Amino acid sequence: MSLRKGDELQGKVALVTGAGKNIGRMIARSLAAGGASVMVHAHTSEEAAKETVSLIEGDGGAAAYHLADVTRPDEVEALVAATVARFGRLDFLVNNHALRGHAPITELTYEDWRRVVSVTLDGTFLCCRAAVPHIIEAGGGAIVTFGGQGALQGQRGGTHASAAKWGVVGLTKALALDVAKFGISVNCVSPALIATIGADGQVRHQNATTPMGRVGRMEEVAALVRMLCGPDLRYMTGQTLHINGGGFMP
Repeated sequence: MSLRKGDELQGKVALVTGAGKNIGRMIARSLAAGGASVMVHAHTSEEAAKETVSLIEGDGGAAAYHLADVTRPDEVEALVAATVARFGRLDFLVNNHALRGHAPITELTYEDWRRVVSVTLDGTFLCCRAAVPHIIEAGGGAIVTFGGQGALQGQRGGTHASAAKWGVVGLTKALALDVAKFGISVNCVSPALIATIGADGQVRHQNATTPMGRVGRMEEVAALVRMLCGPDLRYMTGQTLHINGGGFMP
């Protein structure tokens, strides 16, 4: 896979959570291809984070990695501090972390509910809270959150995941209002089925019934995030952008 090279993000620094594999990895590589230095975050998968860094460096970019639990305020603060210490600033935050689950409400335990909401929603809040002062200090930048089609349409067996993602949409809008005066845009990317690689090394989500007749590619999600971080879409903020092949048109 070849990434489009550019210099629109030259001199900027991005922190991408959940960047050890799949969409997060592709986002990190795309931002690096645009010239940004990238801090790769993973929860516990150190080898996956190292591989993402190696891929970026192989493409000629600059990257480092840091492990952290996004549900722990102290670890999130340390993650952001490590980014600034390594690269000298922070311009972009991409909140790609999430935890999914599937259970009907009659079988969903409170512990499972809290686990999903804590990672997906609380983690996004903690990352944004820690990053915003540094993005302000850098003179403005961009924050990207991740929603999901299930948040707007609902999802069978996904009350916890849908509620958490809908919370992220609301957080995005409110945060956009709070930080607009600092030159920070905040937008939410909401993908539908995207072809990713499973733990078994096989491609997941190969079939779809979208009007386009296919599932999305990770490169397409990464390209959208890169545009949101770039200099040409900075007047857009507080928006949820759907990338789903026409399968859902709000």
